[in-house]
Amino acid sequence: MNAQTQKYYKIITYGCQMNEHDAEVLAGQLEQLDYLPIDNDAEADLVILITCAVREHAEQRVYGKIGELYRLKQENPNLVLAVGGCMSQQEDVAKKLKQRFPYLDIIFGTHNLTHFPELLRAAQASQETVLEILDREGEIREHLPQVRQDGLKAWTTIMYGCNNFCTYCVVPYVRGRERSRQPESIIAEVKDLASRGYQEVSLLGQNVNSYGKDLAQDYDFADLLRAVNETGISRIRFMTSHPKDISPRLIEAMATCEHVMEHLHLPVQAGSNRILQAMNRRYTRERYLQLVDEIRTAIPDISLTTDIIVGFPGETEEDFADTLSLMETVRYDAAFTFAYSPRGGTPAAKMLEQVEEAVSKERLQRLNELQARISMERNQELIGSQQELLVEGPSKNDPSRLTGRTRGNKLVHFIGPEELSGQLVPVRITQAQTWNLFGELI
Repeated sequence: MNAQTQKYYKIITYGCQMNEHDAEVLAGQLEQLDYLPIDNDAEADLVILITCAVREHAEQRVYGKIGELYRLKQENPNLVLAVGGCMSQQEDVAKKLKQRFPYLDIIFGTHNLTHFPELLRAAQASQETVLEILDREGEIREHLPQVRQDGLKAWTTIMYGCNNFCTYCVVPYVRGRERSRQPESIIAEVKDLASRGYQEVSLLGQNVNSYGKDLAQDYDFADLLRAVNETGISRIRFMTSHPKDISPRLIEAMATCEHVMEHLHLPVQAGSNRILQAMNRRYTRERYLQLVDEIRTAIPDISLTTDIIVGFPGETEEDFADTLSLMETVRYDAAFTFAYSPRGGTPAAKMLEQVEEAVSKERLQRLNELQARISMERNQELIGSQQELLVEGPSKNDPSRLTGRTRGNKLVHFIGPEELSGQLVPVRITQAQTWNLFGELI
């Protein structure tokens, strides 16, 4: 293709790792159509926004970005603007997007991802917005082209959808029911990654612990971990884990598979049994704490992280105090914390006793202050210890140092030659900060 006809694309991604993986699949499809990536919006022939519907803030950022792109559309009427992902999978939101932003060329949902080339061709042949939202998930399609964003670490989706229907969450409505990929397809993909020099793979699913429940054979996530452990990949991570589905077999696999990292993201969401029940989480505070004990008994040096929502409808100061006390008991290494925001179409959005925004913000501040203290203390406990790092390259903030992550997923800065990038190296931790560590090569 000559320079006069070369087309360029820009993908802007909001939200979770599943969306990042969707971006890799879209990029693969576009590069098969001879499009090339470009960083500058103004030089792109196609701009795609992959959206998130889990948090209100993410939605507002999307609306703001679409507004920004209007100027580019005016300057270049041939620019194709597309919006996909979880926001547009919701039919009412998709219609709102079309009405509010009539200059959008394509609006598509999560279930239309694999058909994007056809939608693009339709948009290029039409003067109207192409809006296509499949209301049901299709069959899993294997061997889709992908453009990996990193040559060191990769995501591999092992399943799609969610069956849990937590009352605050739109994911089951926009991602569909749980569908597991065949284990042999996953294993082949990871083996291929290892053969191409990738050091780390993260197995992705809305609830990886449910993997295999829909397969014909008797095969679960513990079986998959053991199989991936034998693929030649150096490091294995996974997310996200629902506490109700962690089995003794899975804990044993995590403890005995040498390439499975000592890090577990275990969302608790709240520390009050009353709120957990209102959230439809299907475990109690007591069961969660028992599970943490079982995991730490099997894997003493594991790093635990979590998600917590404050200000859920009906949350009292006593309920919130239960969350704070659970955090003190568990002592997470880090937590992703959020003030509750209603999501249209979810049961929680219709609940009475919505907590005032000012109250939620004040609770979130107290929660974050507590977690910052605990994170600092947890990191200080590592001073003097030897850690294995996967070196990611020069630090973004201080190019004179390299950065890498421990098996427990802690970020470490250290001085060393740049040719160590991509390698596993031992360091001794010399200094701790709240969210990262400093070390020296051994």
